[in-house]
Amino acid sequence: MRITLTLVRRWLSGPVLAVVVTLVGLIATGLTVAGLRAAQRASAERVMDQRAAMAKAAVLAETDRYRSLLAATAGGLTTDSAMTWEDFDAATATLDGAGLKGVASVAYVVPATDAQVPAVRKLWRARGSDGLVLRPVAGAAEHYFTIFTRGLRDDGSAAGLDLAGAAEPAEALVDARRMSTVTVSDTYVLLRDRHLPADRQQHSFVFAAPIWPRTADPAFRGWLVLGLRGQDFLSGVLSTVSQGQLDGELLASNDDGSRPAVARYSVPGRPDLERQSLLEVATDEWTLIVRADSRNLPGARSSLPTTVLLGGILLTLVVAGLVHVLATARARALARVRTATAELRRQAGLLGAVMTSIGDGVGVIDENGEFLLHNPAARKLLGVPEEPGDPGDWQQHYGLYRPDGRTPFPQDELPLIRALAGESSDGVELLVRNPGRPEGILLSVDGRPLDPSAGQRGAVAVFHDITELRRYENDLAVFAGVVAHDLKAPLARIRGHCEAVAESLADGDGDPQEWLTRAVLAVDRMGAMIDTLLAYTTARDAPLACVPVDLADLVRDVVQDRVGHLPAGERPDVLIAGLPMVAADPALLRHVLDNLIGNALKYVRRGAAARVEITASPASAGWTRVTIADRGIGIPDADKPAVFERFHRAHAGAGYAGTGLGLAICKRIVERHGGEIGVADNPGGGTRFHFTLALEEYAMKLKKSPVEDDDQTRARLERALAERAAMERTALPGLSALPSAAPSAGDPAGTRLRSPVPHHHTEEPE
Repeated sequence: MRITLTLVRRWLSGPVLAVVVTLVGLIATGLTVAGLRAAQRASAERVMDQRAAMAKAAVLAETDRYRSLLAATAGGLTTDSAMTWEDFDAATATLDGAGLKGVASVAYVVPATDAQVPAVRKLWRARGSDGLVLRPVAGAAEHYFTIFTRGLRDDGSAAGLDLAGAAEPAEALVDARRMSTVTVSDTYVLLRDRHLPADRQQHSFVFAAPIWPRTADPAFRGWLVLGLRGQDFLSGVLSTVSQGQLDGELLASNDDGSRPAVARYSVPGRPDLERQSLLEVATDEWTLIVRADSRNLPGARSSLPTTVLLGGILLTLVVAGLVHVLATARARALARVRTATAELRRQAGLLGAVMTSIGDGVGVIDENGEFLLHNPAARKLLGVPEEPGDPGDWQQHYGLYRPDGRTPFPQDELPLIRALAGESSDGVELLVRNPGRPEGILLSVDGRPLDPSAGQRGAVAVFHDITELRRYENDLAVFAGVVAHDLKAPLARIRGHCEAVAESLADGDGDPQEWLTRAVLAVDRMGAMIDTLLAYTTARDAPLACVPVDLADLVRDVVQDRVGHLPAGERPDVLIAGLPMVAADPALLRHVLDNLIGNALKYVRRGAAARVEITASPASAGWTRVTIADRGIGIPDADKPAVFERFHRAHAGAGYAGTGLGLAICKRIVERHGGEIGVADNPGGGTRFHFTLALEEYAMKLKKSPVEDDDQTRARLERALAERAAMERTALPGLSALPSAAPSAGDPAGTRLRSPVPHHHTEEPE
């Protein structure tokens, strides 16, 4: 054994060891150079991502500006019931100086049948369209004539053109009128450009804004139409943002499934980088493709790799020479170091394993406030991998606030700073909110001075995540407040009615049936409140059972439950169109649809009939956006930010019944499905609620809480199932607040919550 070790030592000595060091040095140098070149490529990729994002943002900003200007101009014309050329000229004059890239003209368009053509011509000649000649297209069921036009880049096209001669703008006009919103057409050649030579004709679009007067019974007045040339538009946008480094190509998505290239923009170079972006423009979807030559992007060229290569070779040769000289002495010194540090390495490895394994965050700083140690749990809780050198930067770097989430946490009160001063602290609560933790996380921190046996002055802190604990405490407090306030009133009413029954029986006069009926109504109200509270809690913990769901069938089922009992002449106008197959839990999804459709039928102006449109449109890849639009009383702007909060009621003082939990339950259910929910005004009056769902052909991606592992999640779901089973065994009301997938389940509590009667009063008769 000794002979073998001696031979190994001799083999590793002198020139052989120097050769080994040389090889290692050259390999390391080569890897470093390769890494630098990879870094240059990565830098070019990052710059490409930034330029692509800028191009996408510029295109979206321009198209959104066109849409907003068109909608605002059309909105200004809704108040003018007898519009003339002077009114149109004044309303569209601001568009001349708006710098609308690629926009050819703006026109006012009205619909007319063959029989209405003479009357329409006479009316608009009288209102200033001198010499108006209407040229209807043969065979069209309805014509769309340009009455007034204003050219923005050149002379406006002649009035009297029939846009029914091109299917693309005609379909955009029909969709705009039906959906009461700005729409964009499929790509086509503008009618005004079809007389130009073929090499000057461009693929173009039109934006169409409907003009609906804001009255109780609106009569449609027409459209404001903006013509956009694709090549001029793309060249105008990319010439500004590309800095001569990006090629661009704009693709449209037509209704027939085709994706024609609308426009191209080219710069010198041989592109080897490409990015694609989907753009939602009004009701359509465009694709923007940008390409670049990486050699023209910043960070792609540098002499640093060559310098490192030469320097690495030189340094390797120098080190190899030193190793050759010191080989024997280094080997003996290395053996002594290995013997002396073996135990230290074992203890350090054990400490590292312990720090990596524990779930609480641990941080250690030296006397200057620089971090000596951050275990993985601490980095995960704080959300920021980098460590600032100056303690004065901690608050801004990590985003440290008091528990209120607004007040910055003072530096001198931080547990680690107090521990450096020799003061221990326990249970100090602070909120961490930064780009890594955008939603914010509440921590409880314990701080201690570093034990003197460590050999240096410092401090140690332990972080505990108490976000869920505080959230459950807040939910419990709110729940207790609701029970104490909202359930106390029905109980007091029941007691009063029962006392009235007792008095009437004791006196022998009066009819106790009336008082018993009122008591039953109070019990129903209290039961509905309990159902809603249980539904709010179950919507968070109930297990998801996602299966393919025919959204159109489910919506029709919910609408039938809501309005099926009404006479045919009293049923509201409900439009259902374009609903796809989705992946969702049918029972929970039914609750969302029932609540939103019920609100659309309920919150209407007194004496007016409800009108609801339920449609779907593409969202991001693999997702669909479901929109429920009504013509009701709307939601005040001040209430929109809080409409999905617990116990918030936008119309609490207007005589509409409710608990303030329905939209909060919908938000929980949609977010558990991985989607988003929001609300906006309906351009024609009323409200538009929208939420997103995954399409059937894509896997459902549920959001998982970052502070729970699989065992914790499974335990919570099993606990929720056990609680629901216990409530069913004890015949408690409320489980039907989450409706079953089958509308005819026969649950009386569920029937009560899904009552189709759009009631407007909250109290039973006195």
